Amino acid sequence: MDLPINIEAVKGFLAPEEGRALHDAARDTAALGPALEIGSYCGKSTVYLGLGARAGGGQVLAVDHHRGSEENQPGAMFHDPDLADGHGGIDTLPHFRKTMRDAGLEDVVIPVAASARVFARVWAQPLGMVFIDGGHTLEAALVDYRAYAPKVAPGGILAIHDVHPDPETGGRPPYEVYELALASGLFRGLALVDTLALLRRLDV
Repeated sequence: MDLPINIEAVKGFLAPEEGRALHDAARDTAALGPALEIGSYCGKSTVYLGLGARAGGGQVLAVDHHRGSEENQPGAMFHDPDLADGHGGIDTLPHFRKTMRDAGLEDVVIPVAASARVFARVWAQPLGMVFIDGGHTLEAALVDYRAYAPKVAPGGILAIHDVHPDPETGGRPPYEVYELALASGLFRGLALVDTLALLRRLDV
């Protein structure tokens, strides 16, 4: 797959094979409704989603308050001083907008600068795909799952990033949400691509 920008220069953690899987899922579910991403950061995953949605004739809702997750805050493990907002916090929105502009995706990707919890209150339309990659505390991951999993259209895809079956390789909340989705009876597992879990919404 040809990418319009140097994707490795975009801040964020996403393996190329995960990106390709996101692209294909967004393309293949575009007819069911928009793809919604929770946790866009600087836009690396959004590029893949946007290109896939464009190929399928769809749109992407990129939902992020752009103030960073717990691990991105000053003093935390994954804090990046390049993202400092000058007020003791971080602001990834300018970086995200630049990524979308450089990738030529401003006509496909709709930025939503709000928390996923807040946006869920006003979004009722079925979604072809939901990609959960927001806060990695159990509370944050559960809020995202409970707010958006019911909005995935039958036949659509729920994708969850940073799923680590082995607790020695990563944090547990995304994996616990993945197990919850499987146990719900609403989804069946499709694939685990590196740490990206893909599930299909059943017609129930």
